[in-house]
Order: sequence, then structure tokens, then C-alpha cells
Amino acid sequence: MNALRDTADTAAIAATLRAAGSVFAEEEAALLVAEASTRQQLERFIEERVAGVPLEHIVGWVEFRGLRVAVEPGVFVPRRRTEFLAELAAADAREGDVAVDLCCGSGAIGAVIAHEAPGADVYASDIDPVAVACARRNLPPERVFEGDLFDALPGALAGTIDVLVANAPYVPTGAVALMPREARLHEHLVSLDGGDDGLDVHRRVIQAAATWMAPGGVVLIEVSERQAPALAGLFEQAGIRPSVLHSEQWDATVVMGRVAGGVAGADGSCHGSPQRYRAS
Repeated sequence: MNALRDTADTAAIAATLRAAGSVFAEEEAALLVAEASTRQQLERFIEERVAGVPLEHIVGWVEFRGLRVAVEPGVFVPRRRTEFLAELAAADAREGDVAVDLCCGSGAIGAVIAHEAPGADVYASDIDPVAVACARRNLPPERVFEGDLFDALPGALAGTIDVLVANAPYVPTGAVALMPREARLHEHLVSLDGGDDGLDVHRRVIQAAATWMAPGGVVLIEVSERQAPALAGLFEQAGIRPSVLHSEQWDATVVMGRVAGGVAGADGSCHGSPQRYRAS
């Protein structure tokens, strides 16, 4: 049992964090106290948080769709809204399906798929070696590959992917400077900057999808609601019928498309997908 819980002044810590700009100061203070094993470590945790280090990087993990996912300094912290993307991907994965978490970061989405669809064969890749090392803590390490998008994957997967999920960077280059300091200063730029319109990586993913997807495979990509029409247009140009899905609960938007050869519902939605969204 953590003895600091009985001796630490959580209220005073919360006041310090609140003065530094924390919106959830009480919750953060309680977590720092729970995770620290010594008073010296707790003091360091507080100093780092006041300095703007993401809470998840300090404690080394984030809760994501009920899982404790390891995150390391510099690695993109999975956002709560991305639980919608993970939920959709896991719902579409079936026994024996090949699922790929592209631009995986910590591997959080792949971990959710592996947990909620245990019969699926899950792979992941990222161009950032720090992210790859982190993802190998959350997924079988031999299934996580380092490299540029599909180039990182074993060639034998070409034409076999049933579920492709990509939380690729979609912040326009000009808007990166407007992001919260926690992201700008503590997450690697490669995980944030999506090019002039935020869709540079998405174009490359969709262009290559035909080579890597199995017939009837589904592609799911998170994007902002404002960018969704343009991303849907990229799907259409590639011959993939898109459907824009939005979760009111998470204020999250996903563009989904199923490649030729599959069976989709009348609205183009994934079989088995959850219903807490509106399709547009």
C-alpha cells in the first residue's frame, strides 16, 4: 500500500496544480500521489506537471478504453476521442482477420483490437522509433514494425488486411503552433503535423490501400469534422465508398470505407459497428 496516500497533502498539491493551469487538479493530484513511491519522487512529479509535462508521460501510462496503456516521453498520448476509432475497428474485426494499426504511436488502438477481438491477428507500425519501442510494450513486440506506413510491414501482408485503422497526424502545419503546450513541447512533431491541409499522410494511406487490403476490407481513419468531407473525397477517388461517422459522446469523427468485394449495410456502415454515432 502506498504510504504517501496517508501523509501527502493532496489538497495542497491540487492547489499547486490548479495555479499552474490544471483543469482537473484534484484528480491529477490524487493520481500523482498514488503513483509516487517516495516523497522525493512525488515532488519531482509535481515539478514536472507544473512545468507542463503531460500527466501520462509522468506516470508512464494512460487509461484507454479500459486498458492501461504504457506511454513514454515524446510518444503521442492517445486522446479520449480516439476511443471511438478503436471501438469501431474492434467491432469490425472477426476471428482470423488481419488488423493493422498504422501510425500506431503507443499501440493503443491495436491493443484495444487485440483485447476486444482476441481472434484477430493484430500488427502495428510507426515511423518514430521511440513510439515503436513503446508500442512493443503494449503489443507482442514481434508484431510491431518501424518504418514509413506500409513499407514497415512484412510483404506477406499485402492483399490480406481486413481491418486497417489509422490515427495519422491531421493537424495542419500552420495550426501546430496553436496546439496546447503539452502537445507542442512534449509529443514528437511527426505525430502531430499533417501537412498544409492536415491530410498529407491520409492521401498516402488511401493510395496504397488497394495493394494492401483484402477484398471487402475496411479502412477507418480519424479526422476532424471539418476535414471529413475532403477525406471522404479521397476515399471516393480511390474507388472506396466512404461513410462519415461522428460520435456525440466523444466529439470524434471517423471516415470509414470498405474496399470492393465486401458486404456492407445500406448506409455503408461496418457490420457489427456500435450505434452511439450519427452517420453522415
